[in-house]
Amino acid sequence: MALDPATVVVLDRDGVINEDSEHYIKSPDEWHPLPGSLAAIATLKAAGLRTAVATNQSGIARGYFDLDTLAAIHKKMLNAVVEAGGNIDQIFFCPAGPDDNSDCRKPAPGMLFQAAEYFACGLEHMILIGDKESDLQAAAAAGCRAILVRTGKGADTEAAIAGNDKYAGVRVYENLAAAVDALLAGDSA
Repeated sequence: MALDPATVVVLDRDGVINEDSEHYIKSPDEWHPLPGSLAAIATLKAAGLRTAVATNQSGIARGYFDLDTLAAIHKKMLNAVVEAGGNIDQIFFCPAGPDDNSDCRKPAPGMLFQAAEYFACGLEHMILIGDKESDLQAAAAAGCRAILVRTGKGADTEAAIAGNDKYAGVRVYENLAAAVDALLAGDSA
């Protein structure tokens, strides 16, 4: 199945694009791309697909870093993506903590609804690529497709959801590059 040109690919950040950390990514110096992730984003651009990031950033609510620092981290990421020949059209982030009952914090679908509004696309034209069960839950709640990658917390997530019929249609790939290759080859959820 070929992708509709209206498709928007939404990427989780930590564990999908860049290395994750149990201690949070608190500065631009701590942001390191995963092997192949920047080239994968460039491949999405070359295919004419729109790309966004949807990322929980509870480090803000926890006081680990502020909005200016987050902006500097994202500037480093965007520059690295552009240098690799790619593009991220928009970044959506949720600064809420896990106990804030926020509608934007994944597993809630708020950031995906924001993306659908921003791109003026139906959720059936959106694919979320993530590494955590909360990514899969947000996609299901929004009514869009989800793909799981084994990078970051993905291998643990894959083991945790094994046999759960709720996730039977979710495709799993080794990393973002493999997921993008599969998407463009027509093998998607």
